[in-house]
Amino acid sequence: MKGLRRLHVAIVVAMMAGAVCAQETRHTVTHPAPNPADDSKPNSKLVPETYALTGHFDRIVLIRLKNGADLLTGMNRVVKEQHIENGVILSAIGSLRGWAVHQVTNRYLPTQDTIEENPTQPCDLVNMNGYIIDGRIHAHMTLATPDHVMAGHVEPSNEVYTYAIVTVGVMNGTDLARIDDKAYR
Repeated sequence: MKGLRRLHVAIVVAMMAGAVCAQETRHTVTHPAPNPADDSKPNSKLVPETYALTGHFDRIVLIRLKNGADLLTGMNRVVKEQHIENGVILSAIGSLRGWAVHQVTNRYLPTQDTIEENPTQPCDLVNMNGYIIDGRIHAHMTLATPDHVMAGHVEPSNEVYTYAIVTVGVMNGTDLARIDDKAYR
């Protein structure tokens, strides 16, 4: 009986330790528009269904982040230092000590995002793309572990492992202000 009790206690302790070590979390948040009426307004005939913006790259900026740096914080620092107002994130490679992304998880406004993060799971940074709009980064990345691939919007708390390199094409003179405005419809 005593041995069975010890086994039971050991199993409970092991389960609790596993729960404490499991760092991956997931939660959903709703993002109403700054003006909630924007979420329920119909599409405007004044906004074309599709349109094109033209421009050219004035320069290419390579951002390199070292071990321990926060990916998004470092990118924001360089964007500010380099006075990048508008640009295209062309690619990225590297590795992270932990990761945090979000994906959109509903079909109707207001938007809902599910934020997934695991600060203790290392992964490869396979790619990143997105835009810098009026100095604000809107980036998505693809990550890989030996077990799975995940992708989504870059969140804070992506700690660089070996290094990360992000390539940005800077576009001065091209107005990207409304390119990712969900109310511009």
